[in-house]
Amino acid sequence: MTTRSAAGTTVRFAGDLEIVGATRLVRLPAQASAALPSRGQVAARASLRGVGFDTVVEPDGRRGHWLRVEDALAREAGLSAGEHVDVELQVATQWPEPQVPADLSEALGAAPEHIRELWRDITPMARWEWVRWVGATRSPETRAKRVRVGLDKMDHGTRRPCCFDLSACTDPDVARGGKLPEPS
Repeated sequence: MTTRSAAGTTVRFAGDLEIVGATRLVRLPAQASAALPSRGQVAARASLRGVGFDTVVEPDGRRGHWLRVEDALAREAGLSAGEHVDVELQVATQWPEPQVPADLSEALGAAPEHIRELWRDITPMARWEWVRWVGATRSPETRAKRVRVGLDKMDHGTRRPCCFDLSACTDPDVARGGKLPEPS
C-alpha cells in the first residue's frame, strides 16, 4: 500500500531529461509519483543539480507525474536532453503563482471589479486550475470560449472551474487525449 506524502516530505528520484514537443521534462518514476499527495498537480520546491526552484509537478494522465524543466533552468543546471539527472522534490504548502496567459489576463483586467476581487481572493491553487482549464485546448475558438465562460462563472461567484479531470495531462504542447505520450 502506498502512503501519500504530506507537505514538507521530500521525494528523491532519478530520471532522464527528455523533450516532448518543445517542452523539456523529467518523468517521475512510479514510486516517486505514488509518494505525492495527489494524482493531480502538486506544488513543490525542486532541485536539479543543486539548482532549486518552486514549481508545480504536472499529472501525466497515467496515474503518474512529470516535471517541466524551463530553458533557463536547463542552462543554469547545465542539462542537455537525454541526460540522466537526480531530482529532489519537497512537497510545498504554498503554491507559486501561475503565469496567467495574456488572453485571460486581459479579460480579467477588463472585467468588473467584483470579478477581479474574486480572482485576487482565490488561492494560487485555484488560479492554477483556471489557467489550466483555459489552456487545455489547441482550438483558439474553444480557448476564447473558456475565457468568456470562466469570467461568467466568476461573475456568479464560482471560485474554481468544474468538470475536468485534474489528473489528466492538460498541457496541449505535450498531451494527446489527456495523456503524456509514452517515451519513444
